[in-house]
Amino acid sequence: MRTYDFAPLWRSTIGFDRLFNLLDETQQRVEDNYPPYNIERLGEDRYQISLALAGFSPDEIAVTAEHNVLTVEGRKSDKDRHEYLYQGISARPFKRQFNLADYVQVKSASFDNGLLRVGLVREIPEAMKPRRIEINGGAPVEQITKKAA
Repeated sequence: MRTYDFAPLWRSTIGFDRLFNLLDETQQRVEDNYPPYNIERLGEDRYQISLALAGFSPDEIAVTAEHNVLTVEGRKSDKDRHEYLYQGISARPFKRQFNLADYVQVKSASFDNGLLRVGLVREIPEAMKPRRIEINGGAPVEQITKKAA
C-alpha cells in the first residue's frame, strides 16, 4: 500500500484538519469486508448505503449518526442456539463506520429481504449557499455605509 506525506499541505492550508485526519485513518485502517455493502448516488445530493445482512433481524441492528460518522452495528441474539452441520451464513457481530461530509444527514433506514438501506441527503443551509451580491453604481463605499447607519 502506498502512503502519502501530507506535510506540504499542512503548511499551506487552514481548516482542513478533518480531511487530512480522514485520509490518514483510511490509509492505516485494515478493513474487514463484512458485511458487504454498496454506496449509491441517487441524485445530485442524495445517496444510499445498502448493507447485506442475511440472518439478522431489525432488532439486532443499530444505526447511529453522530458527528459526521454513521455507525451500523449488528449482534445476533443468543436465544437462537442451533447445532449447525455447516454454517455458511455468517452471524458474527460487526461494526461498520462511514464518514459523512459536512451537511450530509441520515434521512431514513429500512430493512427488507436481508438488506439494510440507509438514505442520506446533503442539505446545505441557505446561509452557506452562494448568493449574488448586487453592485451599486456611482456611490462610494463611504456614502453607502453612512446611509445604512
